[in-house]
Amino acid sequence: MMTTHSTSEQSGDDQLGKIESFVGEIIRYGGFDLKAKVRRSVSDGEEPGEAQIVVDFEGRDSDLLLEKNATLLDALEYIVLKAVRVGDDLYGKIRFDCRDWRRVRAEELKLTAQMAARHVMESGSPFSLTPMSARERRIIHVALKDEAAVKTLSEGSGPARKVVIYPATSLS
Repeated sequence: MMTTHSTSEQSGDDQLGKIESFVGEIIRYGGFDLKAKVRRSVSDGEEPGEAQIVVDFEGRDSDLLLEKNATLLDALEYIVLKAVRVGDDLYGKIRFDCRDWRRVRAEELKLTAQMAARHVMESGSPFSLTPMSARERRIIHVALKDEAAVKTLSEGSGPARKVVIYPATSLS
C-alpha cells in the first residue's frame, strides 16, 4: 500500500532536491569556483511573501554572480527554477542569493523609493524609476504602500517594465 504525503510538501521536497542537483551540475560543468547551499530562510516575517527557501552561493567566483546588479545570479535563478519546473505555489518562495546581496539591494530600493516619493511630493510631478524585475518592483510598491501622498503603478512591458510614482491627487 502506498503512503500519501501532502502533494505540495512532497513536490516541494522533490523540487528542492532537483534544484540542488541542477545547481551542482551547473557549477561543476561551468567550471565555477562556487559552492551552493540550500537553506530555509530565517525570516522575521516582516515582508509578506518573502522567500522561504534560499539557495546561497559562496566562493571565489561570487563576484561573477554579482556583476551588473547580479544579472548572472538572476539568470541562474530563472533558468534553474524553469528547468526543474518549480510550481507556481513555490516559485515566489525560492530565491538565489550571494553575499546577502538580495537584502542589501532591497534596502537600497526602499531608500530609492523614499527619495523618489519625497521628490514627487515636493514637485507634484510623477517620477519614473528605471526598469526592474517583478521582485524589485514589488519592493518599491510595498515600501510606499502606506505613503498617502503618493501612489505607485507599474508601467511598460517585459524588461522595460518599471514603477512610476505619482502624486496621489493626480490619480483620483
